[in-house]
Amino acid sequence: MVKRKVTKKSKRRLAIFGTLSIVMIVYAIFTTIYYGANLFKVKNEKKSLETQLKDLQNDEENLRIEIQKLKDPEYVARYARENYLYSKDGEYIIKLDSNEETKEPEKVEDNNYIYYAIVGVCVIVILVIIIPKKRKPAK
Repeated sequence: MVKRKVTKKSKRRLAIFGTLSIVMIVYAIFTTIYYGANLFKVKNEKKSLETQLKDLQNDEENLRIEIQKLKDPEYVARYARENYLYSKDGEYIIKLDSNEETKEPEKVEDNNYIYYAIVGVCVIVILVIIIPKKRKPAK
């Protein structure tokens, strides 16, 4: 086996282009992960906005029905008696306290998946590229 002599110029060229290619690969990986995470976030936001839109459309329909009901004088009179404690002649009003203190638990969103993905890719890059592979000794 003939050993090839590696010149100083080729070592310098390899160092420059090798470093440049590693930087470009790392940049491509990070931008792919970043835009993938943003895409995932936008899809989740779209789903939540669609559910919010459906809720608002249901509310709109309920309000339209309520408008139709409020055009009826009997419904308005009953509504006023129930909600504003108005009474007919000869009626007594007894107010009962209602405990409607039901609070919804606050939602805590965990958006750290982006950072976990970036750290994972960095660890993989370190393991694959930076840590030198063991070479077999030449015979």
